[in-house]
Amino acid sequence: MQTSVLNTRRVAMIGYEGVQALDVVGPMEVFAMANLHLPKDAPHYEVVLASPTGGAMKCSSAAGIHLGEAVALDGLPDEIDTIIVAGGSEEGLRAVIFETSLVNWLQSRAAVTRRLASVCTGAFVLAAGGFLDGKRATTHWNSCELLKELRPQIEVEQDAIFVAEPPVFTSAGITAGIDLCLALVEADCGAQTALAVARQMVLFMRRPGGQSQFSTGLAVQANATPRLRKLLNEIIEDPTGDLSGPALAARAGMSERTFSRSFHKETGTTPAQFVEAARIDRAKTLLETSDWPLARVVERSGFGSLDALHRAFLKRLGITPGFYRDRFGGR
Repeated sequence: MQTSVLNTRRVAMIGYEGVQALDVVGPMEVFAMANLHLPKDAPHYEVVLASPTGGAMKCSSAAGIHLGEAVALDGLPDEIDTIIVAGGSEEGLRAVIFETSLVNWLQSRAAVTRRLASVCTGAFVLAAGGFLDGKRATTHWNSCELLKELRPQIEVEQDAIFVAEPPVFTSAGITAGIDLCLALVEADCGAQTALAVARQMVLFMRRPGGQSQFSTGLAVQANATPRLRKLLNEIIEDPTGDLSGPALAARAGMSERTFSRSFHKETGTTPAQFVEAARIDRAKTLLETSDWPLARVVERSGFGSLDALHRAFLKRLGITPGFYRDRFGGR
């Protein structure tokens, strides 16, 4: 496997027509910021923006943002330390996978590149090249089911901010690419440099919670009426207290039967299932970011007992709260 060039870690950020702008500029900014905090004798990052054909790229943003000038793939140097593929629009992804040589180029470079990574739906490009087969991976929460359907060989982790399966790395939706690249900087340069970058960019060193902290609320709110959407937000913000069917129906100003029927029609789930998901998300965040005893986690996440917390974790995640803390806890 190719090692980094002396005093330089070259990072190739791969975009294309329809790329998500933040998928590109967020990670690039992390590496650029890291250069400002490295010791003088440490290898610095050289970040190169590239695309299949080079030149300017129109981003998926409705604001009409363009990125350029990108280097064409065949114009990139032979020695590249890390290749990162950004996510983008469905149309842009289809075109770059089926109408360009990007996948073949990645396959030709994989053996001599230290790391191969994706941001958001860039995982579909890596999947098309077979790089994720037999590995754990993630992508934007709204695309996880599609990735599983298209490539059953991949173990898709729907709640991960990013997944490390060296030499391949994948990250969740959009800004999660920043979290991934911060972790890559920490692996390369140490915690002190990564912490300096996090402080400068006003980031979590390790973001609390998985992407379900966004998906649980957002996924069910798409078709909800304003009145129900307000109640959903209140449950997510405070999953403690009496959130039984009768109590929620009263807060919504409906009969219990009408509320239950409307809730399922607008969200695709039952009130009890949504409440349990919100409580699990809160418990996960507390397990990741605190050293509180489980009894306090139970209280602050709305579960009535330690047994209820255990049963919910085993049912939804297949692991115990203690195992989850051991794996994901940051303290």
